[in-house]
Parts: sequence; structure tokens; C-alpha cells
Amino acid sequence: MSDVIAKVISQKGHCAIGHKVGDEYVVGDKTPEGLCAFAYYTMFPFASVLQYGGKFPWSKEENVVSVACPDGHNPVEFLLTRIT
Repeated sequence: MSDVIAKVISQKGHCAIGHKVGDEYVVGDKTPEGLCAFAYYTMFPFASVLQYGGKFPWSKEENVVSVACPDGHNPVEFLLTRIT
């Protein structure tokens, strides 16, 4: 199983948790400390695919995918990167 890093690449509006561009988290089977649980629940299926060697046909790079938190009024976008 590979490690996956979630990095905030965009934040618009007001994030109630306080995420900001540049924040990074190691994604595993539990919500990383300081990461919004709603964002984690959204990214977990994507991170799992990367952890086990999968890829996404729409992603331009093999080891990455972007995922946005579910708050459409204050979106935070994360870049998930498989560390091989």
C-alpha cells in the first residue's frame, strides 16, 4: 500500500476549519488530525484507489487526482498524490 498526501491547492470563501493553500495531510484509514472530516469522507474513496495502485482515466498524471470538499459555497480543493 502506498502513502497518499492530500495538499490544499485552492481555497475560496470561508473554510470553517481554517484550511489554507499549502496545508498537507497524510491520508490513511483514519481522519488525519486537523483535516475536516467532511473533506476526508469525500477524498477517502479516491485516496484508496491511489493507495492500492489504481488510477483515474481523467487525470493527466498517473499518481494524482484533485478532489473538492462538499461545501460548494466555500470550496477547498485538494490534490491527492500517491507517494511511490
